[in-house]
Amino acid sequence: MARVTVEDCIVKIPNRFELVMVAAQRSRELSVGGELTIERDNDKNPVVALREIAEGTVDLEELGTAVIQGMQKHVDVDEPMDENEELLAVEDAISELAGFGGATPTEAGAGAFSGMVGEFTDEPAPEAEPAEAEPSDEEQPDADV
Repeated sequence: MARVTVEDCIVKIPNRFELVMVAAQRSRELSVGGELTIERDNDKNPVVALREIAEGTVDLEELGTAVIQGMQKHVDVDEPMDENEELLAVEDAISELAGFGGATPTEAGAGAFSGMVGEFTDEPAPEAEPAEAEPSDEEQPDADV
């Protein structure tokens, strides 16, 4: 039965790949409670979606738009930023994350790292002197005796 439905849908949407995407979108809508435009006849959601497309009871433009919106990684903004504004916004975000307090890394200069513990040098680290071991309980003289 699905083969006949697909053959009927090819008349409405000639590209089979686009048909699959639109039918899958409609099937998802039906799965989350979308309203049926035809009788179910004990068919599963993908078959119902194909039958709706074949009979023309759903808006193909609306489904196509929903497919595109579902595939988009980000939403386009109305006013695109020019490159300088975008670079400034990114630089400010990096500065905040790096803890420069609003100053860019180049404005902060070398003084930004002055509060760090230790400095980077080519010299080897000084040897630490071994700490004196505290006497254990067995080695300590008893004060009670």
